[in-house]
Amino acid sequence: MSRKHLVVALALAWLATPLPAAAADFHYVAITTASPLQAVSWYTRHMGCEAVVDRNDAVDCFGTEVIFVPQTTTGSSQGTGIDHLGFSVPDLPARMAELEAVGVRGSGVRLQRNDDGSTWREEPGLYKVAFVFDPWGTRIQLVEDPETTGFHHVQLSAADPAATLAWYRDQMGGQAASLKGRLDAVKFGDVWFLAALNPEGEPGTTIERAIDHIGFSVDPMDDAVAELRGQNVGFETEPAVPEGGRTSARRAFLYGPDRVRVAVVEPGFAGAETNIGSTILTTELDSFDAPQTPWGEPDLQGIWTSSSAVGIPFERPEGADGEVTAEEAIARHEGRLLGGIWGYEREWRDTTLEYGSAVSTQVAMVIDPPNGRLPERVAAPARALAGDERAPRRAVTPGGPEDLSPWVRCITRGLIPTPGGYNNGLQIVQGPGYVAIQREMIHETRVVPTTPQPPLSDGISSYQGSARGRWEGNTLVVETTNFNGGASFRGTTENLTLTERYTRVAPGVLEYRFTVDDPNVWTRPWTGMFRWDLDPSQYELVEYSCNEGNYGMTNILSGARARDAEADGGQ
Repeated sequence: MSRKHLVVALALAWLATPLPAAAADFHYVAITTASPLQAVSWYTRHMGCEAVVDRNDAVDCFGTEVIFVPQTTTGSSQGTGIDHLGFSVPDLPARMAELEAVGVRGSGVRLQRNDDGSTWREEPGLYKVAFVFDPWGTRIQLVEDPETTGFHHVQLSAADPAATLAWYRDQMGGQAASLKGRLDAVKFGDVWFLAALNPEGEPGTTIERAIDHIGFSVDPMDDAVAELRGQNVGFETEPAVPEGGRTSARRAFLYGPDRVRVAVVEPGFAGAETNIGSTILTTELDSFDAPQTPWGEPDLQGIWTSSSAVGIPFERPEGADGEVTAEEAIARHEGRLLGGIWGYEREWRDTTLEYGSAVSTQVAMVIDPPNGRLPERVAAPARALAGDERAPRRAVTPGGPEDLSPWVRCITRGLIPTPGGYNNGLQIVQGPGYVAIQREMIHETRVVPTTPQPPLSDGISSYQGSARGRWEGNTLVVETTNFNGGASFRGTTENLTLTERYTRVAPGVLEYRFTVDDPNVWTRPWTGMFRWDLDPSQYELVEYSCNEGNYGMTNILSGARARDAEADGGQ
């Protein structure tokens, strides 16, 4: 037999292979995410999926359900037995232009560009293709295939692609097929299962990666399980209603090829109510007796992190009342992180920001005035002196470093250590009569005396002002004046008096209150509050090499000089 005839014979044998008695229906894909609510929003907005009624953790993507599981991840889908998911759109160039315009900030879209910088390319004999990533590490291929729009394919990565496709055909009941006569495949309904050779050999497991597992519906479950066992398929878990299951439908996990986690579920399976993945930190705590230092002062020492407070609105949103739910708190926490550091690898982000740690349900940082809103500002002339931060900022071409912000100049990150996307550490060290407070951002250290000190000189000012501390019961009170106005907080001036209160309210919780009193800006003082968590097992202050790696300063100034040259006619 010639090679040509052999290939034809093998292809006919592949296509003619009968289905098993209990064929499965491809039902869902499980994607790990820090916030199911954020993921539902992303997939409905950017992939055209629809929210599932009465569910806050799933979307319907053109007949295939995508379930979002809140858990840690060890990396993106690349390198695992499921490399990516595929969606087909009617006009790929137009769709990529839309996604490129969205950008990566916020709940954005990260594009995988080709070597020439383009966002899509033509795959000869198939279709136009492009790659994007969701914010949680799932690789997604967008194609322009008019024969199948919507959810298009699952791309498997295999040590032996033919054997992998045969497994999904023989064990799961898929239909052998050929995509446009060029790619061997298995189809479940309208969804293609494709397999490509993994260049590294055996791929990594999907468990706790961006795509954790895929699910198939079987009926009846017991017959399907018995048949799979008869074909030597191993099971990770036995059929059972999952903890928190929304229906009585059972689920079992089995071992698929290429370390892909595969679930089989009964009809009516609707996922499970899961632990959101974080210990929610509410605003109410039990009474607590603070520990003491050997010299008899309250002990505030340790490395604290305010990552749990990320996402708390500074002011109470209009119409908000009371605390938010756990799901809403984690969604806003994740939304704030996406807006600040989107584009970083998720495994780095989850480690740095302590995924699974406490997340605050506090409704707003401002606690006084009681309505959670900043007080009225003073009359316009005084506000002009203060530099109302809500006024439009002018575009300034810097003449030198002194024209840039103290952040860019690596001088200070400001007066109040409100949490951000990263580097939310605070280390407190105490000695008799002194407390040293070091921020992770730029590694600023304030040494606060807690015993009576000589009066402050009116002629000396600084970015961080001059601090005087005292103990009021278990609370460290720090009053700071003599600011130079160069590190304004929401419009404060050199006339600011900042009063901070540090109180250990639980073994691992430090409450931080700050009262801002600047008569040049607001008609009355106001107070904010958030909390820090103690995590000696994981968190540490990392080096903040700001000036050492300050390419931003060089690039801003060189860009300004280039503009100057253009304005001078290129001279």
